[in-house]
Amino acid sequence: MTALLAVDAMTKDYPTRGSAGILRAVDQVSLSLEPGETLGIVGESGCGKSTLARLILRLIEPTSGTVRFMGTDLTALSGRAMRSHRRNMQIVFQDPYASLDPRMSVGSIIAEPLDIHSVGDRQARWRRVTELLDLVGLSPAVAGRYPHEFSGGQRQRIGIARALALDPKLVVLDEPVSALDVSIQAQILNLLLELKGRLNLSYIFISHDLSVIEHVSDRVAVMYLGRIVEMGPAEAVFDRPLHPYTRALIAAIPGAADRERTVLRGDPPSPERLPSGCHFHPRCPMARELCRETAPVLRLIEQNRRAECHFAVPVDIQTQASI
Repeated sequence: MTALLAVDAMTKDYPTRGSAGILRAVDQVSLSLEPGETLGIVGESGCGKSTLARLILRLIEPTSGTVRFMGTDLTALSGRAMRSHRRNMQIVFQDPYASLDPRMSVGSIIAEPLDIHSVGDRQARWRRVTELLDLVGLSPAVAGRYPHEFSGGQRQRIGIARALALDPKLVVLDEPVSALDVSIQAQILNLLLELKGRLNLSYIFISHDLSVIEHVSDRVAVMYLGRIVEMGPAEAVFDRPLHPYTRALIAAIPGAADRERTVLRGDPPSPERLPSGCHFHPRCPMARELCRETAPVLRLIEQNRRAECHFAVPVDIQTQASI
């Protein structure tokens, strides 16, 4: 099967204030996404997840690397040529309160992508708006109302409807439930899973919440300081993680079997002052001299599973005694 999306060696640097240095927000990231698949990207705040999402959609320009989508190298396209591809790539943002224009009615918000891409006449666009509202569990009668009249969960449904207006192939979900109450989170997650099956969508699902990622993902990529440190099928990653950082994240899930056995030391270092060797070594309970001196590479450990660790081994979370 040909990948819907293929990202190769993607890097994004920002100049640091007051110096000639750089901050590397995304560092040599490569990944792929198959049609109908959900790839979960997880990591602590500031690890580069959202920057990577915007690079994939070309909302920001990469320092280096390529993005191939449906066989086309998006990084080689002009702004005009990129416009036609945007119909097939949409995003749902984290904050349903900030992502909707308060001056526009719900119907206008959802219809805006149709207007921008000149899809159908006014009557056809209105029919599409009513279809989309029904699809996300809202009454078409709300089309004339404004965002401030809705709850957070309802606003996120409106954002999802807008993202689906152009029948995209790929939807990037950037922390789509983190601003919602837990009970509402479950409703939105179930809606997203239902829509994925019904519309044959592919998702990139970004979250710092591993329990959410476990629930929705087919495969998982774990990010740390701009790099992917582990990638593999979701079930395998959660049952038998390879990287000590992944084990520590899983341990922090409420109710996790080993949550007291794997503890991260301190906070992540500043991306402006990265440690030598393996960037994770100052916090790693497995760190040795090799880790401080030599940076590991993301390598194949077992079938369909990769990890960036000199000592990566699959560890059964249910039976692990210690690291």
